[in-house]
Amino acid sequence: MKKFSKIEFAILTMTIIVIFLSEYYFMVLKDHDRAIFIGLWPPTMIGLLIYFNMKKPN
Repeated sequence: MKKFSKIEFAILTMTIIVIFLSEYYFMVLKDHDRAIFIGLWPPTMIGLLIYFNMKKPN
């Protein structure tokens, strides 16, 4: 397994944090609309991570 670069690790960490933040808004604060809105961010961040990996020279 290759090592993650700093930007890859940062994006993965932010993705996990945003998922838990969305769950917090949904379960604890009962703010369903905001939770769904925030929950749409992780796929975008993972897409950004995939884009960065495609731009890397092999």
